[in-house]
Amino acid sequence: MTLGQLGAFVFVARLGSVKAAARALGVSEPAVSQSLAQLRRHLGDPLLVRESDRMVLTEGGARLYGIASQMVALGAQAQRVVRSGGPERLHVVMDSSMYELVAGPLISLYSQRRIPVATSGVVQCAEVPLLLAGRLAEVALGPQPEGEGLLSRPVLRCRVVAVGALHGRRDTWLVDPSGTDPGSDAGRLLRLLRVPESRVRVYATQAAAWQAAAEGEGLAPAVAHLVLPHLRRGTLTVVETSVTPLEIRWYATTLPPSERSPAAGSFVDFLTTPSATQVMRAPQDGIPKERFRPAVHVSIWS
Repeated sequence: MTLGQLGAFVFVARLGSVKAAARALGVSEPAVSQSLAQLRRHLGDPLLVRESDRMVLTEGGARLYGIASQMVALGAQAQRVVRSGGPERLHVVMDSSMYELVAGPLISLYSQRRIPVATSGVVQCAEVPLLLAGRLAEVALGPQPEGEGLLSRPVLRCRVVAVGALHGRRDTWLVDPSGTDPGSDAGRLLRLLRVPESRVRVYATQAAAWQAAAEGEGLAPAVAHLVLPHLRRGTLTVVETSVTPLEIRWYATTLPPSERSPAAGSFVDFLTTPSATQVMRAPQDGIPKERFRPAVHVSIWS
């Protein structure tokens, strides 16, 4: 029995599928399935069985879940303690639209000002508590996630609007992958508007969704200050709906101060500085070339 097997089990149990667990852990679905199969054989119990479209715990799996969660967290903590003499590493997660538009300039600005090596990745809201508890990420940036033992600090007040072409379609919604996440801001907007799945089209990126909206294919959710350059150019226009503009906040979520790494606390403090606020409000402005530091990508699974 290994920490990798227990981690696969905990993530599948919490997220309900091998696919979701693999995405959260940054590994392949066969790797998660293999780890789960090995743990099942070792313990002589199925641990998880399929019911409808989700994997649910057996009685034995339910008894194991709490212990396994603690073991995975302790394993990650042990690695951090052993490596504490080396350079600090910081992994920040956020939804796909924020990752596409904000992560690069924000992480670059932070990395050139601080010692830790900072990287970023994409996550769905339901995955945040597991990633933080398992020390696979130190900070989550975006909507406030649900979960015990987490500390969320507001870092930016925003508005979500609907945008489209002046004479474009109004019966179809165009989203990037974050729009399929019920916990995301775009997902919340679609839920409030009671938009059926049949009227939603998903694009690979936020830029592609906005481009399709500009071509009249439908409406797209957008954070107002991020879509502002398109509004100024006239390629998109704000379209009124019954729930927009929708007031939201971006939060920096971590473990409590006694449990999080120094790098996580440093990054949260950085997010409240004027320079970080400016980058989050206008990432399209970039940062000066002499201050740019490319991100160093590291594995978060072993």
